[in-house]
Amino acid sequence: MSNKTIKSALISVFSKDGLEPIVKKLHKQGVTIYSTGGTETFIKNLGIDVVPVEDVTSYPSILGGRVKTLHPKVFGGILNRQNHDGDVKEMKDFDIPQIDVVIVDLYPFEKTVASGASNQDIIEKIDIGGISLIRAAAKNYADVICVSSVDDYAEFLELITDKKGDLSEADRKAFAAKAFNVSSHYDSAIFNYFNANHAIPALKISETNGKVLRYGENPHQKGFFFGNFDTLFTKLHGKELSYNNLLDVDAAVNLIQEFKGEKPTFAILKHNNACGFAQRETVSQAYTDALAGDPVSAFGGVLISNTEIDAATATDIHNLFCEVVIAPSFSAEAESILKGKKNRILLVLKDTDFAETTVRTCLNGVLVQDKNNKTDTVEDLKYVTESKPSSAAIDDLIFASKICKHTKSNTIVLVKNKQLCASGTGQTSRVDALNQAIHKAQSFNFDLKDSVMASDAFFPFPDCVEIAGNVGITSVIQPGGSIKDQLSIDYCNANNIAMVMTGTRHFKH
Repeated sequence: MSNKTIKSALISVFSKDGLEPIVKKLHKQGVTIYSTGGTETFIKNLGIDVVPVEDVTSYPSILGGRVKTLHPKVFGGILNRQNHDGDVKEMKDFDIPQIDVVIVDLYPFEKTVASGASNQDIIEKIDIGGISLIRAAAKNYADVICVSSVDDYAEFLELITDKKGDLSEADRKAFAAKAFNVSSHYDSAIFNYFNANHAIPALKISETNGKVLRYGENPHQKGFFFGNFDTLFTKLHGKELSYNNLLDVDAAVNLIQEFKGEKPTFAILKHNNACGFAQRETVSQAYTDALAGDPVSAFGGVLISNTEIDAATATDIHNLFCEVVIAPSFSAEAESILKGKKNRILLVLKDTDFAETTVRTCLNGVLVQDKNNKTDTVEDLKYVTESKPSSAAIDDLIFASKICKHTKSNTIVLVKNKQLCASGTGQTSRVDALNQAIHKAQSFNFDLKDSVMASDAFFPFPDCVEIAGNVGITSVIQPGGSIKDQLSIDYCNANNIAMVMTGTRHFKH
């Protein structure tokens, strides 16, 4: 592989952070520097000679700066093949200067969108010249090295320092890969902005923050996480999160969001499902009652609170082996207590918006859908039986429905006094799910008399309400929609069971 010595560089960047030492190093190595606009001014202010691009093209920056580098003398200098006789001749005939390095940092399109800027401001942050320079330089990595982001300034500086500007083809190809990563991500972000209403049925996903995990779901599987974890959480303590930890954290966060701003609520999750859940006047009591729902499954689980965790709660949690504890904040004493286990992961959940779509692999492609943002409310309830639930029962029904929405289908959730008694999760029949929930509740000595039941989908037969009534369940919430709804309604009427329908199914597969 052939080495190339840097003799000239074109620098046109948005971010100047970290640029100064690069410019000084290139100048010290005798490199001719070309630039334009604000970057040119920046270099001149360092007392370093710089050739304005306008002197090469004989054209000024025009259209309010929209056109500066888009010229054959610039792109010819980047795209020419130095071992191609025809290119060499044309470079000489047209007096085109050779460019060995292109350093670009694009306009911050994504940051501008995230800032809530106007459409016009966003459009002006679509970089044209910069993205073209990146693509040209990366394509011609055989002769040119492309530095495509402020994130790569330090690595490039180290490279030219160590190798004194004499770079190998492997160096150039590695930076070309980085460049196409930048350009493809940039274009995906722009497309997704223009296609916000999904008028074009195309999927563009680009995540540049990748992390190698210890392994995947099992030790023999490789695992990776692509996303910006730090925008959602502040990690206070503990080991690195695993693939399975991340799935449980995702499930926990989505569930607790349903109870944002409500009284202290605590959830314990295992394998993406809540095994303990309670809402109380204090976070300490909420934790105690959540743990009582299934102290066996809680071992090694993920814990989450919708309010600050205090010292009393932390003291109780410390007695449990758990993988992750999540809260919007921890008191100083609580944090100190929970850090007593070196591997326990402590996460502060930030007030952040979450993705509005869900994506998962399927066959040789992917499935994409809107996130299930529908939460059942009192206003949604249709009272279909002669017996009506009490106000306390209605509160429990809504509470149960929220948990049910975030539990694997088929599911049945049993609740009493804002406490999860048990759930039947991921069963192939609704009857199996109900029997599982009842058996589990009874094994932990829950009295199901006057409890409520939530189902993620309709009852095709009255068997479930019959089983529920036999153990003392007095109120039921379900979507309805079966052609045999009346059979369940008739059974409830004959047995003094209150049933409400929401009209919304909450399958979660």
